[in-house]
This record gives sequence, C-alpha cells and structure tokens, in this order.
Amino acid sequence: MSKREVDIAVISDVHLGTYGCHARELLKYLKSIKPKMLVLNGDIIDIWQFSKRYWPETHMKVVRKLMKFVVEGVPVYYLTGNHDELLRKFADMNLGAFHLQNKLVIDIGGKKAWFFHGDVFDVTMQHSKWLAKLGAVGYDSLILLNSLVNWCLSALGREKMSFSKKIKAKFKDAVKFINQFEYTAAELAIEKGYGYVVCGHIHQPEMRVISTDTGKVTYLNSGDWIENLTALEYTGGEWKIFKYEHKDFVKDEVEEGELSDGEDLHSKLDVNSLLQKIKLELPGV
Repeated sequence: MSKREVDIAVISDVHLGTYGCHARELLKYLKSIKPKMLVLNGDIIDIWQFSKRYWPETHMKVVRKLMKFVVEGVPVYYLTGNHDELLRKFADMNLGAFHLQNKLVIDIGGKKAWFFHGDVFDVTMQHSKWLAKLGAVGYDSLILLNSLVNWCLSALGREKMSFSKKIKAKFKDAVKFINQFEYTAAELAIEKGYGYVVCGHIHQPEMRVISTDTGKVTYLNSGDWIENLTALEYTGGEWKIFKYEHKDFVKDEVEEGELSDGEDLHSKLDVNSLLQKIKLELPGV
C-alpha cells in the first residue's frame, strides 16, 4: 500500500475504549499516511469510560500503530483532553519522539500555530464535571443504539443515519455552543498573535478564517472518530480536512485475522523498542 506523505497530521476525539470508536477505520487511515509530525489533540483514550470488559483488539492495534510512529522517530505530541485528563499530571513529559503536553505552539509557514483540546471553554466541564461524565455515558449508549439501527438499515439496503447529528442540528443551543466555542478560540488566538488555532473537543470538523475587531485567525478543528471520521492534514503549505470514505480504502482492506504488513508479527518488537527508549530517557532506571 502506497503511503501519502503529510507534513502534519492531527486527530482528536478517538475515544478508544468506547463502543462508538471507529478504531478499524482509524487504523486504515494511520497506515495510509507517512507523517513528519503527528498531533493527538485530546480524548484519544477515553479514561472516563475505560473498562476492562471492552477493549477490542482493533483498539490495541491503534495504540501499537501510534507506538510504531514513535519508534520510527516521528514526533508524536499527545495533548491532553477532558476524557484523558488524568494524564495532565504527567504533562511536559518527553520520551524520545513522544511528547505529552497540555498544549503545543509551533511555527508553521511563518505563522504561530496554537494546538489544544478546547475543553477549557466548556462551562459544563468547569463547573459540573459529574454532569459532563453522565452525558458522556449517555452519548456512548446513543452511539451503541445508533450502530444497531444502522446495521438493520444496511441489511434492508437503506442509507445509514446519525442520531447525534440529527439531535445537534435540531437544537439551536447546540449550534449556538459550537459557534461560541469557535469564536472564543479565535478571539484568544488573535490576542496572543497566533495565525492558526487548532482544537478538538466539540466533534465538529471545521476550517475557516474568523475575524474579530482586533484581527483574524484561521480556526481549525479535527472533528472526531466517532461520527465524522475526520483528521486535519497540513502539506505543501496548505491545510485540509481529511474525511474517511470506505470506498477509498477497499483495495487496502485485509480479511479479518489476516496479518497486515507484518504489524501483529512485529508489534511486540515495537513495544519493546519503545520501552527500551523510555528506560534510557528516565533517570536512575
């Protein structure tokens, strides 16, 4: 399988460990690219809802693929989100090519780019975290029900549907929240003199220039791998939103249980290599 070269790839809101996560599709995407830098912009592993009862092999394969990037020397920045906030106590940890941070600021084409998850703008997260967690469980249950309905629709030869997208579109407050989120992120980025602000959190892929009274900034959101199956890519001086389409990956599919590119065969070796690098980085180990 030929790989596309990408300068920067950004994914967020994967929610590994939940029923709604499209790990299989994400794995195909990660195998299809050759990034010079990978930014994991929060909520990659859903620690809020993590359960030993549900951790499919495809979810583990995604983790192994991310480890493989690290072993190969690709800079991987894991930026913490609200669903993996427990990792924030380890922020600013660097292990070889792996960097665990709460935010990231880098220069891209002469402009400063500010990457962070975005949950700091969520009032519910700041003042009613228990309510947000309850909502996350309800959302995962909705996704599970949606999967069952879509299976039935596919069996009947009918088009699939998204419950959560219909709910978001129906309630004006949801649209209002998204608009406020985007404008707030842009406003702060302009104040700080950034040319790009890159977020996740709201599961809404977007790329547009937002202007305020004090300036303008390019706002980008990588979306999610629950409903939209999207990522951000920066190549040749341009940003674009990548949208996963099954038809584009049909030729690269392998049958269930079949080894692909020797990944399963060498995954343990990759993990061992990573652990060895970690030992070398940690003092006194």
